Amino acid sequence: MVAKVQGKVMAPARLEAPLGKPFTLTCSVSRDRGESLRWVRWLDVQNQSLLSYQPGQRDSVSGQQHVELASSPKDTSSISIRRVSFRDEGCYTCIFDIHPSGSKQGHTCLTVTSQVTVDRNKTAVRGKKASLSCSYGLPEKVEQIVWRRHPQQEDSAEVASFARQSDPMIEPPYQGRVWLSASLSDSQLTIQPVAIQDEGCYTCVFSTYADGPKSSTVCLSTYVLPKPQVSYKTTSPGVIEANCTSVSRPPAEIVWNVERDNRTVGAPVATHLPQGDGTTLVISTLTVQSGLLKDVSVKCLVHHKGLETPIAVSMNTKIGTALTILISVTTVAALLVMSLCFCLWKCFLRKEAPEGPRRLRGHVEACF
Repeated sequence: MVAKVQGKVMAPARLEAPLGKPFTLTCSVSRDRGESLRWVRWLDVQNQSLLSYQPGQRDSVSGQQHVELASSPKDTSSISIRRVSFRDEGCYTCIFDIHPSGSKQGHTCLTVTSQVTVDRNKTAVRGKKASLSCSYGLPEKVEQIVWRRHPQQEDSAEVASFARQSDPMIEPPYQGRVWLSASLSDSQLTIQPVAIQDEGCYTCVFSTYADGPKSSTVCLSTYVLPKPQVSYKTTSPGVIEANCTSVSRPPAEIVWNVERDNRTVGAPVATHLPQGDGTTLVISTLTVQSGLLKDVSVKCLVHHKGLETPIAVSMNTKIGTALTILISVTTVAALLVMSLCFCLWKCFLRKEAPEGPRRLRGHVEACF
């Protein structure tokens, strides 16, 4: 930082103040022997009175509400801006009234700065909606916002843009499923429906007229949720090969859950087969004894980053004791009904011709 001397006043020529933070401006003066400092005045960027006071007299301080007098050494004046905003950008003047030589002044120019902030990295499920956001605190300086996508191992490409006094522009490959908010401060890029090829990092660039481009990057990961299926076949007498398959992105993790028993033949074997669309087919093969399916429940559990809980798919329908009793009772009842019908049929066949309603009732009663 270079100090600028005007007469005998020293002040930084240029300073940068972060937006939204407190900031202190300082000037100092050198006096000759016999001179005394009577008043100190500060002028703002509009050359209006910002703050004034008599050294050593705190009660004499008067000024605008957003600034206050800060403590400082002898022959030095410091004022603090409580919370820097865009309106604070510009040049300030500090004036020292010295007796008997008169007023001496210095100048400090302040540039207000801000950083681009973005949300944390996002994850979206294929077919759903994803929103990427970034913000810049000085929209007054912004001329245009541009969103660019950076795919892996590919050149970056412009996705959308918005300029002052115009409408958001969406590049042709993204039209119909990408939208951009019309804002120069809080920019939001929305993608719906999300496709696998949308995965990558996105940079939002704020082009400012005074400070050049300001940018930040947020990355999007795309998931394809698994829809597992289970099948099995007999490979040899008494041995069954079970397969649990799942297509997803990223690859799912498949484990087997065998209830209360572990009559398996070896550990499960997993096979990963990349698909052409960016997904991966995972096949987990488990070999079990065939009698196991009659006694216990065998389940395939599929874990995936996009799922809060794993998906469980049962390989068999286990028949419990209560279900067995129900089936037995139903079978006995069906046999009794069939026996009754057979008895009625035999009673009717004993007579060659009908003998009226009274005789018919008698024959029916005889059957019972």
